[in-house]
Amino acid sequence: MKKTYKIFLLSTLLTISCSDYLDVVPDNVATIDNAFTNRYNAEKFLFTCYSYLPNHTSLSTNPAFFGGYEMWMLNDELTWPYVQGGTNQYAYFMARDGQTANSPYINTWEGLRGGVDLWTGIRDCNIFLENIHLPRDIDDEERERWIAEVKFLKAYYHFYLFRQYGPIPIVDQNLPVSTDVDEVAIYRNTVEEVTEYIVNLLDEAAAILPTIIENTTEEMGRITKPIALALKAKLLTLVASPLFNGNSNYTSVVDNRGIHLFPQEYDANKWSVAAAAIKEAITCAEENGVELYYFKSIGFDNLSESTKAKLNIRGSVTERWNPEIIWGSTQSTSGLQKSLAHRQVGLTAVAAYVACVGNPTIRTVERFYSKNGVPIEEDNSWDYANRYDVRNSTANEKFLIKEGFTTAKLNFDREIRYYASLYFDGSMVYGNGVNTENDYSKINYTSMKNGSMSGRFTNNMYSATGYGVKKLVHPNSVVGNTSFTNYEFSFPIIRLSDLYLLYAEALNEVKSTPDNEVFFYIDKVRERASLGGVVESWANYSSVPTKPLTKTGMREIIHQERLIELAFEGQSYWDLLRWRKAQQEFSKPIQGWNVLGKEVSDYYQMRTIFTPNVFNIKNYFQPIRNYELSVNNNLVQNYGW
Repeated sequence: MKKTYKIFLLSTLLTISCSDYLDVVPDNVATIDNAFTNRYNAEKFLFTCYSYLPNHTSLSTNPAFFGGYEMWMLNDELTWPYVQGGTNQYAYFMARDGQTANSPYINTWEGLRGGVDLWTGIRDCNIFLENIHLPRDIDDEERERWIAEVKFLKAYYHFYLFRQYGPIPIVDQNLPVSTDVDEVAIYRNTVEEVTEYIVNLLDEAAAILPTIIENTTEEMGRITKPIALALKAKLLTLVASPLFNGNSNYTSVVDNRGIHLFPQEYDANKWSVAAAAIKEAITCAEENGVELYYFKSIGFDNLSESTKAKLNIRGSVTERWNPEIIWGSTQSTSGLQKSLAHRQVGLTAVAAYVACVGNPTIRTVERFYSKNGVPIEEDNSWDYANRYDVRNSTANEKFLIKEGFTTAKLNFDREIRYYASLYFDGSMVYGNGVNTENDYSKINYTSMKNGSMSGRFTNNMYSATGYGVKKLVHPNSVVGNTSFTNYEFSFPIIRLSDLYLLYAEALNEVKSTPDNEVFFYIDKVRERASLGGVVESWANYSSVPTKPLTKTGMREIIHQERLIELAFEGQSYWDLLRWRKAQQEFSKPIQGWNVLGKEVSDYYQMRTIFTPNVFNIKNYFQPIRNYELSVNNNLVQNYGW
């Protein structure tokens, strides 16, 4: 049964002095009637509700880019004018300096220090839902669709806050201005209540939303039924995961009514509920044309098989509105690509606008499999002990690594996603103005040593680690001698491979031992990455050949598969948190090559760039700013803050 929740109005959530209480009245209250006088104005308010979506493409305000230490940057780069976000690198500062409860980074509770004010977004969604009945020139079908979209947005804003802060207040409706001030001092709802509320909103939205976007010219990025079901699947997976399910660390989070905000016991059935939701989302998506992306080579002359395989991976992210994308962002990727792109050999000048930041750390680089599809430390034929030594590339590897180039053994004999995702010293780069492989001498490659075109050219234009993120730069974007030509793409918020791997994960948790259904969904993703199935690969190449046959072993395989497949897409950070692996992963030193070295012997020396603050239990959730607690005694702070 759907619960009725206490209604309230939020702007800054929540001040209770008489003067501050007036601040919770919407700034646009005097114009609300005008906003809903006709379809035109109502549609503008609809887009206002969309406008609170956090910027998924922003290096500076998306906590997942730097928060999980997948990438790092040089402090010098903060002064470079073409770094996206400039000196306001809130996500990087959060990862480098740590959070504080007095002034948190990426504060979406209040909209401070890089955070979007999601409570105001929810408030505006409520205003829309309360008034959309007023315009008389909207037909019923369109009105219902708009209502469903805004219900989804309200659900997503609750979800985003929930993922960031844990249990949150539920804002179902806005309070009248005449409401007594004491009623504004609200409580956080429990995990179960928040989950049920968001699920109900998403179910209501999914029942009305269109299954596909018909008007692709004007409406791409608008919410559809597959998006709503996919978000429901991700929510239910989140609450089934160790962070929320049976986590004894948060038993002390109790409000002044004596209510425990987190569940007190592990509930295995939550994985069954999650699995059913993921399967429903997959079925809906596939029935409406969503499928894994494969590069269409028609019209492209003489591309090597390895290049086609790399384009399968790059295109799944950067091919605009490709069929794998369930939910794509309409936010510009220009700043993201300018910040990540690297200069390549063949240029004659330092390219303008290219900052070369957001550099993969060695821990990220080493997560990718060997060419045999197993972890490099497990591969019986891969020289793990000597991975930091060097050797020359051969003609057989020339479309992956520049022929005859001396580079680290770490860069050899890796899976195709490694070469599709990373720039490194000697890496070949298909695209960047060269769309053929007929003339090998014209193909671009990166040379990352100090003084080389892709390396340290000035004090602030070079990789901190010796690696770069190729995956998020479209092959048609071009680094020129004095310019950067950007090819926009729809950044994937949720894509099909994400759901396939979520489903494999949920099924593995439900079943006593993994079976063919578990293997099927992970193997679909591996096949696109030119890898064999998990059972075959581990049996033939791993030092732990039976690993996929156990629940624990398969769990580790699925986790690593997600970290590889979704690397640099803003997913790994949240995964490591929900798996409760952040204490292990986020406390490791940030390492890379000696990028100030000019010669092979100097450059290929492993060095520690930065040692993060110790990641404690409290860091799994962001703190509510202390000021909010001082004005509302009914709010309880997250554990440890």
